[in-house]
Amino acid sequence: MQEELERAAERLFGAPTRVDLAGRTDSGVHARGQVAAFTAATRLEAAAIGRALNALLPEDVAVRAVRDVPPGFDPRRWARRRRYRYTIANGEARDPLARRYAWHLEGSLDLPAMQHLAGAFAGRRDFSAFAGKLEPGRSPVRTVFETTVNRSGDWLYIDIEADAFLPQMVRRITAALVRVGRHAATEEEIVSLLHQARPGSFIHVAPAHGLCLERVWYDEGYQP
Repeated sequence: MQEELERAAERLFGAPTRVDLAGRTDSGVHARGQVAAFTAATRLEAAAIGRALNALLPEDVAVRAVRDVPPGFDPRRWARRRRYRYTIANGEARDPLARRYAWHLEGSLDLPAMQHLAGAFAGRRDFSAFAGKLEPGRSPVRTVFETTVNRSGDWLYIDIEADAFLPQMVRRITAALVRVGRHAATEEEIVSLLHQARPGSFIHVAPAHGLCLERVWYDEGYQP
């Protein structure tokens, strides 16, 4: 998405334009609430910029709103919290129309067990066990404000809010919840790995296509 935005902005403003994002997502992950920022010399008003960018962007990328922000605004470092949602299709028959946006799982899932485990991820802690390879010097400590698991018919929704996320963190937490829901692992085993915090010790990763960045929060006055 970043590349597409930069390409469209360059065409619109007639000069290379660097676009910064609130979050870096794995290939295949979706974003409904991504925040992007760029600097451009233009007389166009914000609404006009949004319309022009949408005319230049491919069909699978859209600008929902454009606002002026102060110089130096950094959508990643200024963010206070983020929410991701992972969608699981748990019906007996797969839904072809949802195959790009949900992980189809057959068989029953123990929802109460998943919900109980979800609470174990809340708090400020080292999430090394549930992350991919980190850049040198990058802290593995994050604050998870809330993790919830809810069912609506054949659909399960896993929502996770945190100050920031590590690579593959949500997908690995999702995989842990699913393994407990399938009784392939116990809550005690997952919590033990969480507390031991050995880098990458939980190796299971949910597919990327079921994950979506839903929202990014900023201080009052900068909320998209």
